[in-house]
Amino acid sequence: MIVIHSLQGGGAERVAVDMAGYWQARGCQVSVVTQTDASGDAYRLPDGVARYALRLAEDTGGGLRALWGNLRRILALRRLVRKHRPTVVLGMMTRSSILAVVAARGRCRVIVTEHTHPPIQTLPPLWQRLRRWAYPRADAVIALTHGTAQWLDLNVPGVQAQVIPNAVHWPLEDGDPVVPADRVPGRLRLLAVGRLHGVKGFACLVRAFASLAAFFPNWDLTILGEGGERAALEALCEELGLQGRVSLPGRVGNVGAWYQASDLYVLSSVAEGLSNTLLEAMASGLPCVAFDCETGPREIIRSGIDGILVRPVQDPDALAARLSELMVDPALRARYAGRAVDVRDRFSTARVMALWDQVFRGNRVN
Repeated sequence: MIVIHSLQGGGAERVAVDMAGYWQARGCQVSVVTQTDASGDAYRLPDGVARYALRLAEDTGGGLRALWGNLRRILALRRLVRKHRPTVVLGMMTRSSILAVVAARGRCRVIVTEHTHPPIQTLPPLWQRLRRWAYPRADAVIALTHGTAQWLDLNVPGVQAQVIPNAVHWPLEDGDPVVPADRVPGRLRLLAVGRLHGVKGFACLVRAFASLAAFFPNWDLTILGEGGERAALEALCEELGLQGRVSLPGRVGNVGAWYQASDLYVLSSVAEGLSNTLLEAMASGLPCVAFDCETGPREIIRSGIDGILVRPVQDPDALAARLSELMVDPALRARYAGRAVDVRDRFSTARVMALWDQVFRGNRVN
């Protein structure tokens, strides 16, 4: 039984669907429990996977209303656990993991997962205290990266976190909306993908590209994604005179086609858990440049072998300098691209799910 807030888009949500399908295809009875119903789903569960929507996703605010709302969620989840008697309950992300421990502990194995590096989470103090109570009572605590595992070990007494990365999602299936990835012949594309949110560092990326635009007149920057920073980014592009050189097509369902139609990928995030887009780009054969933020990219990119890690983080001049190394040198791009596809094996579904199998059997994986 996989417990997650919704399937309305996001890396953890897609991972939940992928894992449900993997285990179901191997003969397991799998269910997914969400707070939301299926009306806003971005990902479709495979046939044969049961879906239980608690319909308790409304924001209850704070105080007693929040306490009552979470009590209802716990009781509803506990009823499902009692009825269906799963062997394992898997909580996806912090709040769902805490609810899973409270509702299912003592009735089956409970495994909790962190998909975001905790220092960058916006998590109310009450939930932080609940994490310190709940995680030591889980049968296993799983982090996506060694950096997050170390943080949990230091900040949540009694926890010895294990590391299981996300499997690379490749090849990518098309979904909606399909947006043509065509480009003008003779032009090269620098691609970034992510929510238009401050943590993704796209303003820094635009400034870095602005300093390179005159030296690389045949290169354009495309940022795929949607979010609250759109207006600010569009205004910044206008301020820097980048109209026609930077495009923001919004969210696309055929991101695989965009990877294939690009020449270089950049991850400008201030912070990451484990970047699915970076894995996808490398699996698609793109050389990559990424800020060496506290966790994530350094566990994917082997700097100088299949990509470049940039420090200091959020320094547009440093990012521009390392981007230019690849923009000017097609042979270097080809060399890095040839090794980037190693992530298909390094983060393969077979390897990652073998680690999950060990955890389900009660063994430690690292």
